[in-house]
Amino acid sequence: MTFRQFAYRNVVRNRRIYAAFFMASAFSVMVFFLYSMLLFHPAMNEGFVQEIATSGMITAEFVLFIFTLFFLFYSMRAFLQARTKEFGILLLIGMARRQLQRLIFLETMLIGGVAIVAGTFLGFVFSKFFLMIVKELIQVPKLPLYFTWHPFVLTVGCFASLFIIISLLAPMFIRTGEVYDLLQGEAAEQDAYSTSKWRAFAGIAMLVLTYVMAVYATHTYVIRVIFMLPAAAVIGTYFFFSDSLPYLIQLLRTRKRIYWRPFWLLSLSEGVVRLKENARMFFIVTMVSTLAFMSVGLLASLTSFANQYREINPLGLVYKSYPGNVLEQIHVRELTDELNEKKIDYNLVEFQVLEQKSSFTDMSVSIVRLSSINALGYTFGYPAVDIEDGNALFLPQSESSYHQLKDRTVNTSLEKSGLDIEISGAYSHQLFPPNAIGANAIILTDADFERVLIGEGGSDSSLFRYYAFNIADWQETKNVGRALHEDELQSILLGGESGTLFSFGNPGLNYSIIRTTFSLLLFLGLMLAAVLFLAAGSFVYFRLYTTLDRDRRQFDVLRRMGITDNELKKIVNRQLLPQFFIPWGVAFVHSAFAFLALQVIWDALAEISIVKELTLVLGGFAVLQISYFYLIRWRYLSHIRTPE
Repeated sequence: MTFRQFAYRNVVRNRRIYAAFFMASAFSVMVFFLYSMLLFHPAMNEGFVQEIATSGMITAEFVLFIFTLFFLFYSMRAFLQARTKEFGILLLIGMARRQLQRLIFLETMLIGGVAIVAGTFLGFVFSKFFLMIVKELIQVPKLPLYFTWHPFVLTVGCFASLFIIISLLAPMFIRTGEVYDLLQGEAAEQDAYSTSKWRAFAGIAMLVLTYVMAVYATHTYVIRVIFMLPAAAVIGTYFFFSDSLPYLIQLLRTRKRIYWRPFWLLSLSEGVVRLKENARMFFIVTMVSTLAFMSVGLLASLTSFANQYREINPLGLVYKSYPGNVLEQIHVRELTDELNEKKIDYNLVEFQVLEQKSSFTDMSVSIVRLSSINALGYTFGYPAVDIEDGNALFLPQSESSYHQLKDRTVNTSLEKSGLDIEISGAYSHQLFPPNAIGANAIILTDADFERVLIGEGGSDSSLFRYYAFNIADWQETKNVGRALHEDELQSILLGGESGTLFSFGNPGLNYSIIRTTFSLLLFLGLMLAAVLFLAAGSFVYFRLYTTLDRDRRQFDVLRRMGITDNELKKIVNRQLLPQFFIPWGVAFVHSAFAFLALQVIWDALAEISIVKELTLVLGGFAVLQISYFYLIRWRYLSHIRTPE
């Protein structure tokens, strides 16, 4: 047998242990290749959305490469430490340490080479399906399958260099020392594990404090602690697995009523051992899983914003003209001509917005006339409202502001015109985007509006004119007003924003860009989360199968003592359930409280609820985890029942 054949047979013999590691590595290569296919696609060279897609690909590939590097480092370290007894035997029978390093290099490169080939092949096989999905997301005319050497070279080059680095550094992961220490295997490290009482309480206290701060967070408070909370959660999680959980199980072992029950003695005793052995692994699985949940949850919340964008931007087009704008009518006519040319139905309502100072707040207030509000409301199908002279209504900017103002009554005087009014209640529908008319806006009757207009300083009180285009199918307007938008940008560049006499908004175009961008980012995030999820699962899978021989011997003894097959399943369940679901359970709790803080931020920005999307995210991951558990339990039981 040659040295290379020996390395090959080592890999084949340990294929069960390397299976999850190989699958996660190959999947990482496949995802990286798919991103590369989109990155080098000829159709991605122009257009704003295409630029976003390209930037997303580059960022995703960088994140994927960095995470894969970390994943390989940790996995190879764990694999090699689990094989220390094997390495001790090889050194005992005369293998030189340089030969051992060469053996590890060959084994690592063999696994890496096969993973690169398999991942690249699968990536090319699924690239057509991938491009079809991306085509629908970014709404390009065509995104055909193509063949070029660039994605292959980038993928193979990046991952080949990555595996070479890991292969060269892998021998550093083996404990140095005498052959006797290597022959002890993992048993030599078991005495090093200890539980600290103060760290046990510190871990729980830090997690509880983090959760409480997330629950009672306000939008200004969240911004202040946004960097402190993750650090506290990370430290608390590490203490929780290294000390808190073992300490709690030790307390349970002192309770004879609990401990001396059928199967609990075996489960708790073995649970303490596994927690001490796998504390670092549980911590890493929790952090990786939390990162996966949070990345998908954050992107799903952005998608929620895109879905609710229509509700907070009810108009199809908006044009605002300030005093002195001589091109006002020309711009409005250009917009109406474009809409007529594209045969897009619309309703146009013009608003004259006045500005006065309120004696009640000593602040400026924007004023619109009632007939204009009723005219625009009619186009939406809202009933007309009626108020009497001397009275006014608040014009809320959002649903939450409506609930704050609907029962409020204010008596004030408009100082320039000297008009005394009573503002009672609020208009019950949202007609404008937030702050489109002004932060403080009221509705006056037409008669009162004219009094303000012709009153003292009335001729100078016109703040701006607002043209509201109500368009039912507002996504058709994404190509309307492009020239006007370019004129606005040019005016800003030449004279600064203060010198711009008009502003133009196209919510249909904005929605198209936002929805496309966020959907693409969510799709990329899901693929990255899948890599993280598989990597986290491979950690658990590896630790489970490295102790398979020891577990088989333990259960063989129990079978000889008369344990039944159903009882064996109960013991296995009580040993496997904590290993699978405690890390993911903690990650779920971390993510849930993080999402509470994220909801506070969204409430402050756009008053958007992300509960539905985040429930779907966490529910989907829960289904995947349960399925993965039953698959691994089935394979584990079959190996336990099969004697060597």
